[in-house]
Amino acid sequence: MRIIFMGTPDFAVPSLQMLLDRGHEVCAVFTQPDKPKGRGHKLQPPPVKELAQKHGLPVYQPATLRDGQVQRDIAALGADAVVVVAYGKLLPPAVLEAPRLGCVNVHGSLLPQYRGAAPIQWAVLNGDKATGVTTMFMAQGMDTGDILLKAETPVGPEETAGELFDRLKLLGAKLLGETLEKLEQGALTPIPQKEEEATRAPMLTKEMARVDWARPAQQVHDWIRGLNPWPCAVCSLEGRRLKLLASQVVGAQGAPGEVRAVDGELVVCCGQGGLRVTQLQTPEGKRMSGKSYLLGRPVQAGARMG
Repeated sequence: MRIIFMGTPDFAVPSLQMLLDRGHEVCAVFTQPDKPKGRGHKLQPPPVKELAQKHGLPVYQPATLRDGQVQRDIAALGADAVVVVAYGKLLPPAVLEAPRLGCVNVHGSLLPQYRGAAPIQWAVLNGDKATGVTTMFMAQGMDTGDILLKAETPVGPEETAGELFDRLKLLGAKLLGETLEKLEQGALTPIPQKEEEATRAPMLTKEMARVDWARPAQQVHDWIRGLNPWPCAVCSLEGRRLKLLASQVVGAQGAPGEVRAVDGELVVCCGQGGLRVTQLQTPEGKRMSGKSYLLGRPVQAGARMG
């Protein structure tokens, strides 16, 4: 199948690699423009661009797909399908209508749940026991197109958003391969999404990082998992700003935010129950267990997490 691939971050890389491994003709790769990173603000190419260049594929990085010349270039490529995986731009009608078989998207949730930019993170933030990936035909709305196939997977009780991300990008590539095979055979029946079941997954912000210890321990635990690896849950202890990376729910009673050393472990009381902090990061950037942190900085009686 002759395919135009559109994608940008790590999540899209396995899907592009799958297309190449299965012998599809990837005639062009569209990705976001290079962005400055690090202290030197040096321009860094997106992960998808790096893979595309490794295989000698033509790479396009337009600032917008609404440019008339860009749309004519896409039409001239004569693709059977456009595959979109975390590209980061909405496709205008001229692009949606260009490929013979349509535009197929891989989305990191079981649609219509979690439409938007951060479906994987919100599944963890909300403590969902299961999630998955969906392939769909693209439409003009945000993740509103007809569903093609779904694949479900359980979410581990201590799994972080980053860990789930790494699993779903592989599951998404596998589901995409199955979708394209059936699409080419005419063996798919698109299913319209039920609007009344739709939920949103907006982008995460740094303002979400502050931990509310008045919430039940399970909710705080899910918040810590869902914000890892970015922006990471943060709190303060005795004037030090700490990032909380991993935790476990435990039985504890006390004022919300009260810190205790229990059997050498760092335990924080919540609105209901408590949390054992199993991994944190200090202001110096060092990652360690809560137990190791207490060895270097014993907690004073009455200490509270801010």
